[in-house]
Amino acid sequence: MSNAQVLSDQTSLGRLDRSLYKVEAFFALGSGVMTLTLMVLAVISVSGRHLFNAPLPGYVDWISQAMPFIAFLGLSYTHRDGGHIRMDLVIGRFQGRWMWLIEMFSSIFVLGVIILLIWGSWSHFDRSFDWASPLFSRDSTIDINLPIWPTKLLVPIMFSVLALRTVLQIWAYARAFANNTERPIAVPLPQSIADQAMAEAAMVDKQG
Repeated sequence: MSNAQVLSDQTSLGRLDRSLYKVEAFFALGSGVMTLTLMVLAVISVSGRHLFNAPLPGYVDWISQAMPFIAFLGLSYTHRDGGHIRMDLVIGRFQGRWMWLIEMFSSIFVLGVIILLIWGSWSHFDRSFDWASPLFSRDSTIDINLPIWPTKLLVPIMFSVLALRTVLQIWAYARAFANNTERPIAVPLPQSIADQAMAEAAMVDKQG
């Protein structure tokens, strides 16, 4: 569960935030589906090994191909909701517009790192993809020769979505600093311990 909340409104920033969030939620759902698929494959492989002495062919290959989907599809979704671990020892000492200014410069730095990751991961994909090769792949998995380029392509795509999310957050922090906004939109706002407890209690009530 996230320890932050994200506000929205009817401004251009708010609408863009909600539109991108739908895309992020779709990818996050894909991560969940992939996790469920791996569980099903594990059951098939173990059952086949014990019942028929025939485990699922290439099970390790399928796992290696699926893990990046599980790890990266929910990356931007979690970032938007403030679900990633972060250190607030310095930022937590500031309040008001100065905190938003520090958050803005931190996000700008993060955006620079993401751009470098997009460039590096795209180069990694480009070395793997080849129109003239079988299944368009210069490399493949060891056991059943699955093409690796689809997994490598996923990484720069998801980093690009994360870059868009970071740009929106930079915009939100800049606007909050300029307008001295107490609770800006489109960025995760830290919650107090009491608010977190209330949110957890409400979720338990819904599940019950």
